[in-house]
Amino acid sequence: MSNEQAAPETQRVTVTLLSTVDLGLEIAGLAGRQLRMRLVTMEPGAVFGPLHDHKDRPGMVYILQGTITDHREGRATDYGPGVAWPEDHNTLHWLENRGTTPAVEISVDIVRQA
Repeated sequence: MSNEQAAPETQRVTVTLLSTVDLGLEIAGLAGRQLRMRLVTMEPGAVFGPLHDHKDRPGMVYILQGTITDHREGRATDYGPGVAWPEDHNTLHWLENRGTTPAVEISVDIVRQA
């Protein structure tokens, strides 16, 4: 898929919450925020969409296995094992696994507590 606007909804993705930290208890001014770590598994053909931003939800991704294609600004960039990238307030993207094996990432971000 090359058209960012046509990114389909999330499919063939499993997300497991690994850990959280209540940041309001740790750092003054961060009440209502939590640091979250998730394990994300994307099966072959998976999409993590639709097109979404990270305004008010900064994070980082680290690839453990497979290859994940990050679609942003009209470009598709492949990331493989051992590679990390930031997701900041300028990030507008969607992800997919174009490969034939599962892709696994660790995702760490700061989110508003539910």
